[in-house]
Amino acid sequence: MNFLEELKWRGMLHDSTPGVAEHLAQGPVTGYIGFDPTAPSMTIGNYVQIMLLTLFQRSGHQPIALMGGATGRIGDPSGKDKERQLKSEEELDANLNLQKKQLEKFLDFSEGSNKAILVNNYDFYKDMGILDFLRKIGKNLTVNYMLAKDSVKNRMDSGLSFTEFSYQLLQAYDFVALGKKYNCSLQMGGSDQWGNITSGTELVRRMTEKKAFAVTTPLLTKSDGKKFGKSEEGNLWLSPKLSSPYKFYQFWINADDADIAKFTRYFTLKSKEEIENREIEFRDDPRMLKKLLAEELTKRIHSDEAYKAVLAVSELLFNKKANHEFLVNMSETELQAVAEEIPNYKLPLDILEKDKNIIDLLVEDTNIIQSKSMARQAIKSNALSVNKNKINDINSTINKMQLLQNKYLMIENGKKNKFIIRFTH
Repeated sequence: MNFLEELKWRGMLHDSTPGVAEHLAQGPVTGYIGFDPTAPSMTIGNYVQIMLLTLFQRSGHQPIALMGGATGRIGDPSGKDKERQLKSEEELDANLNLQKKQLEKFLDFSEGSNKAILVNNYDFYKDMGILDFLRKIGKNLTVNYMLAKDSVKNRMDSGLSFTEFSYQLLQAYDFVALGKKYNCSLQMGGSDQWGNITSGTELVRRMTEKKAFAVTTPLLTKSDGKKFGKSEEGNLWLSPKLSSPYKFYQFWINADDADIAKFTRYFTLKSKEEIENREIEFRDDPRMLKKLLAEELTKRIHSDEAYKAVLAVSELLFNKKANHEFLVNMSETELQAVAEEIPNYKLPLDILEKDKNIIDLLVEDTNIIQSKSMARQAIKSNALSVNKNKINDINSTINKMQLLQNKYLMIENGKKNKFIIRFTH
């Protein structure tokens, strides 16, 4: 299947410039997508574009991931109703380094004629003076042309600084620079980038007299019309520090049944035949479709180990049959995953040098229970467990030998109140 056919069956083709199909059919093409480092991690929304580069590479073409070391300093007005707050250069550089590591995980930069290329567009501008920029680049696109783009036109009432107005020109010149150095002839991105992208194809034509092409994907929305990747808690991040693997997994499990076919087509690396057969097999069981996608994405975005930890967390939190033996056999990674999903406390390990009274631990050291009388009542009513073992004696003590993986202790007060204590040196 060629690249455009792949995008069509996945529902990922929104628009393209004339002649792009013929251009792609002539042989391997080099194409790029830009990513501005305005956050410390890519989001699942960014991953739509990473999938685009992945599919492009799998179709035999060469992908370029362009990091916006320069454009990130300016701020893209596309889709924004007001001027954005500029990040510090130190923050942008730190974000860029983190996002580079994420891209290196998802694209093949290793070897072969179509190995992925990682470029920082700051390199295009760091030695270019403002007069050179205005004379050599700025004179090629008219203000009238730039004003006609939605990213600019939609901001005329609320106000648009010259800084953000110039973003379109910078992104356009990225295309020229990549064309000169890497023979890049295709720019891709989300449909909200169409104006900036076509400014690039026009600038390539005017500055080099070569043809350049564009492909965009539709902005992915959910069945309720809300923007994809947003939840009540904010974005779904690719970094486990910002969205834990468990939360990431649960996002797909809890997706609306009406969305799962669309989500699968956007994010699976399975074949068209395999996905269509799967949908026939589980047409009456959308939860299984969600579980299969959640497994595939959690393993790819995080790791097989993270996926195993996610399953262990789910088992521990929701399966009433999970007992002390199950808890003892959990790995440190799995216990850490549990600690990220339920209320947790950190205590110094040396408080267990001597046996610690359970009531003192729960009330004075952690405040898991508000008073000693409440703690005694919990024990007397058979509601309190430590590591899935019931506590029946108000004089019970805790020591280092009871710790899971030498650092964790799980406390349960009733069926729903679960806590993890992590002891550190």
